[in-house]
Amino acid sequence: MKAITIWQPWASLLATGAKQYETRSWATSYRGPIAIHAAKKDISDVLHILPRHLANKMKETIGTELKDLPTGSVIATAELVNVWSIAYYPGTYLPVLGDYFVPERERAFGDWTSGRFAWEFSNMKLIDPVPAKGKQGLWRWEP
Repeated sequence: MKAITIWQPWASLLATGAKQYETRSWATSYRGPIAIHAAKKDISDVLHILPRHLANKMKETIGTELKDLPTGSVIATAELVNVWSIAYYPGTYLPVLGDYFVPERERAFGDWTSGRFAWEFSNMKLIDPVPAKGKQGLWRWEP
């Protein structure tokens, strides 16, 4: 199964269904089953760069202390169903995917800069954390 490594708390936001899209600087032609791997990176390294209001919103959404989120583990499986090129609706600062505006909740949890890509997931299933060493890009995980 293909896998993607994502820093916490964004990995848990995906795994819990709080967000449906992961924004990336690169696209992939792959579509199909995918594992969501929470990076080993110490979450305290990430928390100090997050604005307090965003960290609080993430904590409220996930329902747990961000410092307690699992790292270095596969935490969910899903289907990667589409990869969208991010654009802005003419005359606004609102990102669109095709003909659809990106919901505010999604905008809060990603980098929606024009020219980036939004990976769309469906059928997200949270699993008990399975320790695994992550990698950059898409990589192969054996459940």
